[in-house]
Amino acid sequence: MLRRALLLPLVALLITPALAAAQGKPIKVGFPIILSGGGALFGEPAMKGAQMYVEEVNAKGGVLGRPIELVVRDTKGNADEAVRVSRELILRENVDFLVGTLTSAEGPAVSVVAKENRIVFIAPIPKTDQLTAPDKLHPYVFRVAATTTMEGRSAAEIMAKWNVKRIATISPDYAYGQDVTRSFIDYIKKLKPGVEIVDQQWPKLGEADYTPFINAQMAKKPDAVFSSLWGGHFVTFAKQAGPLGYFDAMKHNVMAVGEAGSPESAKAMGKDYPIGIWGNSYDAFYWDVSPAHRDYTKRLAAFLKDDHPSSWAIQGYIGMQVLAEAIKKAGDTDSDKVAKALLGLTADTPAGKLTIREKDHQANRGELYGKMVMDPKYGFAVMKPVTYVDPTKFMD
Repeated sequence: MLRRALLLPLVALLITPALAAAQGKPIKVGFPIILSGGGALFGEPAMKGAQMYVEEVNAKGGVLGRPIELVVRDTKGNADEAVRVSRELILRENVDFLVGTLTSAEGPAVSVVAKENRIVFIAPIPKTDQLTAPDKLHPYVFRVAATTTMEGRSAAEIMAKWNVKRIATISPDYAYGQDVTRSFIDYIKKLKPGVEIVDQQWPKLGEADYTPFINAQMAKKPDAVFSSLWGGHFVTFAKQAGPLGYFDAMKHNVMAVGEAGSPESAKAMGKDYPIGIWGNSYDAFYWDVSPAHRDYTKRLAAFLKDDHPSSWAIQGYIGMQVLAEAIKKAGDTDSDKVAKALLGLTADTPAGKLTIREKDHQANRGELYGKMVMDPKYGFAVMKPVTYVDPTKFMD
């Protein structure tokens, strides 16, 4: 017994340094995101939002006593590249989790990688319903973005109140554009029987010349247009469409989703923005909704050194926040345990309470909508009034 008593302190001395080392070991999070091309308008701020959260949580002691280390890779907006860098992050960088991707081509592709490697993947931006569809859903994929169903139906509910009957659409020809347009059309036909879809244009993602699509659509003389062109793609389209009289011909009855109402898009266009159309956004620095959001905006402005900070930063921020909350709830960094902790998880985000449903791993993430009005105070267009659309009733 005496010998055993003497050995216990020795064993403790041998184990304690190992435990201490484990406690101080960073929790590595791979962050594949677009940092080049037209998608960088949204991808870069999303990354910075994630970095801001990491800095804030690490300053408070990290998660489970361990710092978070963000390992970023540029996907270049390409699904194959997103897969390649995600595998590299898992196999070479030994990341514990994945948070990221932007397009609806990248998200589902990286989800397959996460499933193969049994590693939690949180998608803060991709909207395609395909990401969490019953035949694609698996234990390791989660989304804190809106879906194409939620966005398409929200836009349809707003346009259904307009005095229009002949509707056209223009969307990028890939999963997001196809899915959100289908959702919009199905829902507006339900809400407003008798509407006619008179034209549909499908430019490729990253199209440089929209002139043929613009002219073809104007020739059909629609009363209104639904667009899901986003980021730098929307900016290019709108700058080409304006001088051709496109928005005037539609009497500015244009619903531009894909966050065309975001401060990023509005600032990028300045006075060239098509005033009078409707746009949406995940966030807006001028959205005075709560003390928590005001505090977040103030911190973000300081972090980015920008008095009119990004709307997209909030998605990177929330993605990392939800992951951290799940790790705390699980009390572990094991992906299986964290995946279970994410089911039904509720987090107090800067945009309000966000809950991930158990049945489809989907968060109740709503967006802001509003008519775009030039604000002399900022020198670019803003949504006015800013209206938050609760997505709950649009979720299947």
